[in-house]
Amino acid sequence: MPAKRQTTGIPKLDEHLGGGLIPGTLTLVIGATGIGKTQLGVQYNHAGQDAEGHKGIFFDMSTRGDSQSHVEYAERMFGWKPLAADAGKQPDLENFFASDLTYGEMLHVFDYQGKRVSRREMDWDELGHWQKQINEKLATTIGFLYGNFTRGCRRVVIDGLEPVDVPAESIQIELFEYVYHQVLRKDPLWVARDLFRQLYRQNSEAAEKHNYASEEIGCMMLQTSKEAMLEHLISRTLDEGDLLSGANTVIYMGKILDGTKIRRALYISKHRGSAATDEIIPYHIDDAGIQIDG
Repeated sequence: MPAKRQTTGIPKLDEHLGGGLIPGTLTLVIGATGIGKTQLGVQYNHAGQDAEGHKGIFFDMSTRGDSQSHVEYAERMFGWKPLAADAGKQPDLENFFASDLTYGEMLHVFDYQGKRVSRREMDWDELGHWQKQINEKLATTIGFLYGNFTRGCRRVVIDGLEPVDVPAESIQIELFEYVYHQVLRKDPLWVARDLFRQLYRQNSEAAEKHNYASEEIGCMMLQTSKEAMLEHLISRTLDEGDLLSGANTVIYMGKILDGTKIRRALYISKHRGSAATDEIIPYHIDDAGIQIDG
């Protein structure tokens, strides 16, 4: 079992995970709206300060409403106000590695549209609009992620993934797969080539100096589910083409019936390469975030 772990920011949850999450892998957290996914993501990212000397970053793909409440939760829980990056601003490639340049801690990549981004629910013109928006913001996305990684960040929370009947039809999942495989898991020098393109030669020496180990970067994806009850999440079908099959760790968050009360609980469905509990783990949420009961 891997000796090095990344804390979730919740010590009791780390114990149930055999010591924590495994760096260089994808953790998928699935649950209905309001169940506590964003709080978990905030706790995970904030824990990066003590663990790696740099807080994690938020990549928000929500499209059906305002940005997720990362800033509100972070400020209430830790007195931390994550700096938002400008999604409409292209990275400054001429001065990318300047010591006084920052890349923000949160990027809400899509413009507000108020609807689900699924190929099945869009006509040809709408699909073209979304594809154009992705292409226009790809450099901003790469710059945001790569810039933070070169400065010591080793965790990213990807939020706002909405439920779809057919994962292959989701524009959000398509963007996530590009980000995960072509930025997070790709050799950093090749990421630099993708970002700088014709300016790579003049930035190659600086890119070498700012190289980092991509296998140290942890990724937590927060996915909204249609199911609210934990038992329904646990019994859902695992599709080969789904994100579930590619994730190293899968955590379900849902509601359970406890006598005459409804409580929150989580279940570790998968934690590849490590021991993990098979218990249902009750928790509650307070001003400090998620607290494991018992």
